[in-house]
Amino acid sequence: MIPLENFLILSGLLFAIGLFGVMSRRSAILILMSVELMLAGVSINFVAFATYLDGDAFSGLVFALFVITVAAAEVGLALGIVLRLFRERRTAYVDAADTLKW
Repeated sequence: MIPLENFLILSGLLFAIGLFGVMSRRSAILILMSVELMLAGVSINFVAFATYLDGDAFSGLVFALFVITVAAAEVGLALGIVLRLFRERRTAYVDAADTLKW
């Protein structure tokens, strides 16, 4: 059986890479990809703790499915906003999104 620490290190690395991507990128698409990495790290934590604390319970898996569902809805909404930004400003950089007024 794989130790819990390995999963925690993996999820921490994924979260840290995602956080670095959110803080350092200007493109909205790359920021969304970084947020997805952060959510993947959180999902790994949920599943790892649920498996190691109680192998018969599916609570961690249910939480991971909720995270995946929320991530899909977030990407759908955010891509709509990014497309609108691109149509208005001809760029996908978040620096140009100071206002979306006409």
